[in-house]
Amino acid sequence: MRVPISYALTYPDRAATPLQPLDLTPLSLEFQAPDLETFPMLALAREAGGKGGTYPCAYNAANEVAVAAFLAGRLPFLGIAELVADALERTDGSPARDLEELVEVDRAARTFADERLAVA
Repeated sequence: MRVPISYALTYPDRAATPLQPLDLTPLSLEFQAPDLETFPMLALAREAGGKGGTYPCAYNAANEVAVAAFLAGRLPFLGIAELVADALERTDGSPARDLEELVEVDRAARTFADERLAVA
């Protein structure tokens, strides 16, 4: 983290750091397909991104409400994905024509998530 912090503190210039450059060439990396059943939020994020429009906005808004509820002890961890999925089902996903429409989608998804938490 020293390098990113140094970049942030000295922006737009870059100060020299006493660290060796990162060399990944001696590593052997192996990648596997993600487990979408174990990580349902990844599946939902891919779905929202694939559909486009305002789905990613609704995903983000509902996720923020769900994570805040989890951190406050109002929602179990595994309930986060369920709440976000429900919010995505309620969203029509049509593209926003302007910032006001995007803000409205965000507000609607947050309101839905808050209301669903209040009932649960």
